[in-house]
Amino acid sequence: MRAVQRLCYAMRMKMLVTGIAGFIGSHVADRLVARGDEVVGLDNFDPFYDRRIKERNLAGVRGKARLLEGDIADRDALDKLFAHERFDAVIHLAALAGVRPSIQQPWRYQQVNVVGTSHIAETMVAHGVKRLVFASSSSVYGDNTELPFRETHRVDEPASPYAASKRAGELLLKTLHKVHGFDVSCLRYFTVYGPRQRPEMAIHKFCRAVDTGNTITLFGDGSSSRDYTYVGDIADGTIAALDRAPGGYSIYNLGNTHTITLNDLVDKVGQAVGKPPIIKRISAQPGDVAHTHADVSSAQRDLGYAPSVSIDEGLAQFVMWMRQQPTAN
Repeated sequence: MRAVQRLCYAMRMKMLVTGIAGFIGSHVADRLVARGDEVVGLDNFDPFYDRRIKERNLAGVRGKARLLEGDIADRDALDKLFAHERFDAVIHLAALAGVRPSIQQPWRYQQVNVVGTSHIAETMVAHGVKRLVFASSSSVYGDNTELPFRETHRVDEPASPYAASKRAGELLLKTLHKVHGFDVSCLRYFTVYGPRQRPEMAIHKFCRAVDTGNTITLFGDGSSSRDYTYVGDIADGTIAALDRAPGGYSIYNLGNTHTITLNDLVDKVGQAVGKPPIIKRISAQPGDVAHTHADVSSAQRDLGYAPSVSIDEGLAQFVMWMRQQPTAN
């Protein structure tokens, strides 16, 4: 049965990608279109950052995918979309992102990330769509001290409203899977970076600051560490979950499996940019966790996931992309 199922998912499909204009969504869409899938993309162009950046993200799929401006919070619009398009699967990447902003607007993160996810799942059920890939986050592990993080670890102490919203999405989808029987893969992404990264994210801010001779602000003493994962590896893992994940409900870590401290990251940013960083240190911020580190053995076993881009290579690719962008980001 599993071999038949994987064969079906490997065939050309028609799918919805929510959040298609975003950092990860645009990379996933590029790969889907390149392999011949029929893609419909939905994005509300939330003003969290400049719309012009998202428009540039879509350059590779314009004329190849159907691009719609709309909101996952609009249940009626989703119902009309699903009735018209008849999707085989949904890759649900649309969300409000960011740990620190979620502390300021926790209600909004729950509305978009939990209620919006509920709307997607309910509409799938109503229209008989049987396959969902959901973008979760390594933030659900909270300040877990047991490293590396495994999918079997407890995740009942998220450190931010953003993390709580992603864990709530996982639980909601598990319940709806049990009730309605559609297949769900929840992917816990670990600190994704690379070309098209959002401008407020650490690597983007650091590289641009160093390149322009401005100061980098570091939170804490620099000993915190992250499992930085290149966006190309994340996109490949996301599509592998669509094609190869077994039926039912599953959770997978998608990380790089190699951690780096904040201090070492800044040194590598300086090397990639070719300039010495100017650093200002301030105290750690609420919602930040000390360490992340992914155990990806489940994704390797089931999905064939094999991250291959090192932090040095990934930073070089990012800096090359950054320097090709308009300066008014």
